[in-house]
Amino acid sequence: MPKTDIIAALTPEITAIRRDIHRHPELMYDVHRTAGLVADKLKEWGVDEVATGVGQTGVVGVIKGKSQNSGRVIAMRADMDALPIHEETNLPHRSTVPGKMHACGHDGHTAMLLGAAKYLTETRDFDGTAVLIFQPAEEGGAGAKAMIDDGLITRFGIQEVYGMHNKPGVPVGKFEIRKGPAMAAADQFHIKIEGLGGHAAAPHRVNDPIVASCALVTALQTVASRNADPLDSIVVSVTALNAGEAFNVIPQSAEIKGSVRTLTPEIRDLAEKRIGEIIEGVMKAFGMKYELNYRRGYPVTFNHAGQTDFATSVTKEAFGSDAINTAVPPTMGSEDFSYMLEERPGAFINIGNGDSAGLHNPAYEFNDAAIPVGVNYWASLIEIAMPQRG
Repeated sequence: MPKTDIIAALTPEITAIRRDIHRHPELMYDVHRTAGLVADKLKEWGVDEVATGVGQTGVVGVIKGKSQNSGRVIAMRADMDALPIHEETNLPHRSTVPGKMHACGHDGHTAMLLGAAKYLTETRDFDGTAVLIFQPAEEGGAGAKAMIDDGLITRFGIQEVYGMHNKPGVPVGKFEIRKGPAMAAADQFHIKIEGLGGHAAAPHRVNDPIVASCALVTALQTVASRNADPLDSIVVSVTALNAGEAFNVIPQSAEIKGSVRTLTPEIRDLAEKRIGEIIEGVMKAFGMKYELNYRRGYPVTFNHAGQTDFATSVTKEAFGSDAINTAVPPTMGSEDFSYMLEERPGAFINIGNGDSAGLHNPAYEFNDAAIPVGVNYWASLIEIAMPQRG
C-alpha cells in the first residue's frame, strides 16, 4: 500500500488522539495523563522499547527498522505541555480544564509524532533506528535539558535530532526552515530597587525609586540602539515595573523585570555585560541600593547546515519542490529544542497551520488538516535518511 494511503488510513485515529489531548491540557512537567496516553499507544502499536519518566515525565520510543546495517540512530522530538491560558473557542473538543489550553499546538505535535510511530512500526521500511522523543515542559521549564541531563542522548545513542513546530499563517502542506540561528536565546532580568519612601508632598526628603526606575528603563534601550551593531539582532524589553500603591506616598522600593533576546553568543554576552553596567551606573547616580538577578534561559536554536539541507530535501521529495521556503528570517521567539541541537546535529522546521489564530492566543486551534502532512514528513525523514536496501 502506498505511504499516503497508509497515513490516510491512520489519520482519523490520530486526529481523535489529538483532540483528546486538547480536551485535557497539562502544564510543564505535570503531563502525567498525556505521557501515559503516549506510552500506552506506543506499546499498543508494538514499538520496540518504551521508556517513561525520562526528564521527570518524558517518554521515549525506539523503533527498529527491518535491518540495522547502517548503524544510524535518528531522533524526532515533539513537546507535550500546554499553556496557562483560558480557551476562548466553542469547539466540541475544547479544553475541559479552566485556565489551561493547548494554545501552541503541542497537542498536534504529539499527535503527528504518534502517527509517525504507528506508521513506522507497521512498515519498518528503513535500515537503522528511529527514536521518538515526547518532551514535557517546553513552555518555560526547559524539559529538553531535563531529558538530556537524564541521559537521553547517550542512553538511546542518538546521532542526529530533528524537531518541528506548527506556524499559523503558513498554508497547510507548506514548510519553512533556515540554516544557522533560527530562533533567539531568551534571557531574563529581575531588578529590586531600594530607595527611601515618604510623603508625596515632600519629594526632597525621600529618594524616589520610581524616578530611578524610569531613568533605568530609558537607559536600557541603549543596549540595542547604541551598544550593538545595527545589523545584529537584539531585543531588550522591560515587561514589568511595579512600585507603590497610594496617591500620596512615594514608595520605598520598586521592581523591574524584562526579557533579552539575541541570536549570537557574542551579542548575548554583550547584552548581559552592558545591562549590568547600566544598572550599576544609574543606581549609583540616584543613590539607590539594588539587587540584580540575571538568568540565562534557552540558548539560540541553531540549525546545522547539513541537516537543514537534508530536511529541505525531504520536504521537496515528499511534497514537491515548492513545498518549502528557506528564505525566511530568524524569529526572536525561543525554543528549548535548542538544547538538543547543542548536543547533536539536527534541524528545526516549521509546518504550516493555515489561517488560524496566532500562537499563545486563547482563540488558537491546531489545524487537524496538518496531521497527515506532519506524519508524512516524519516518516519520509526516517525512510530517506536510512533507506532499506534490497
